[in-house]
Amino acid sequence: MRLFAFRNRAAAAAAAIAGVLALFSAGAGAQGTTVNALCSTDASWCEAAAAAFTRETGIKVQQAHKGTGEIGAQLRAEAANPKTDIWWGGTGDPFLQAAEQGLLEPYRPAYINDLHDWAVRQYAMSQNMVGGFYTSAIGFGFNTDLLKKKKLSEPRCWADLIKPEYRGEIEISHPASSGTAYTIIAGLVQQMGEDAAFEYLKKLHRNVTSYTRSGQAQAPNVAKGEVAIGVSFIFGFERWRYDKFPVKTAAPCEGTGYEVGGIALVKGARNKENARRYYDWLMSPAGQAIGGQAGSLQSPANKTFKPDPRIPSMNDVKLIKYDFEKYGKAAERKRLIDRWTREVESQAR
Repeated sequence: MRLFAFRNRAAAAAAAIAGVLALFSAGAGAQGTTVNALCSTDASWCEAAAAAFTRETGIKVQQAHKGTGEIGAQLRAEAANPKTDIWWGGTGDPFLQAAEQGLLEPYRPAYINDLHDWAVRQYAMSQNMVGGFYTSAIGFGFNTDLLKKKKLSEPRCWADLIKPEYRGEIEISHPASSGTAYTIIAGLVQQMGEDAAFEYLKKLHRNVTSYTRSGQAQAPNVAKGEVAIGVSFIFGFERWRYDKFPVKTAAPCEGTGYEVGGIALVKGARNKENARRYYDWLMSPAGQAIGGQAGSLQSPANKTFKPDPRIPSMNDVKLIKYDFEKYGKAAERKRLIDRWTREVESQAR
């Protein structure tokens, strides 16, 4: 009887150990087939890319869509215990700030020669922690039907936006949460000089009806007639124009800032190999082409394929010499946003 009882206990113990090992194996397997991503470009591109990558590789993408400013804050909060493996899309300045703060992992891909020079420069500038994913210029989108109804002319220059007749007709995003808005402010500072730029922003503030959380809100709001004029990246408005909405765009006549959208691996990622696979796929012709297919019309970093013909050309856009290194610093971003909050946002409208 004692021998029988011992054998039963041994068998039970073995079964328990086997169960624990099975659970561990299942957990490891689950971890091995997922990647945790944050995406800051158009939601349509984020969703389409994740779905296509999963179909192609079997790796499940657990992905959230947020503004670059929000993601920068999230990565700082999670630095001791990262929950994100890869961050892609959205304006590059917050990526450079995250690199400066030690939140990102260096990665210089083998296919670097397949990328445009402006994309490669981001690697050099960030010690290979940030890659250039796409580019686009800041400009205006406007609803032509609304402007005609209100007997307003189409804006062509920065100087137009501060005219009294546009009071309450302009929408822009908030720099605390939106990388787009920070790019606009930093671009104007470089273009006009800091004090003159802030005087301009105070005048613009009088005409702004709302500051949205994201720089992606302006295009649909303009297209649907909820606001007459939006200030954001030009590519965002183009999709709506092609979809036959009464939308036109303009690049500011005086010159304008632009973005180099970012892509980066997060330091301390739990799924490093899958993150690299997703990164490489996003930078490949297949991944880069998803943007156009999803109606997100930025100029892609990979130069080895023919991009969507609807992507707006930047040949006729007067671009400023944007200093990504200086304005990609966390301290500079904080200083400019603090000054904007103090001097601009606090003003009555």
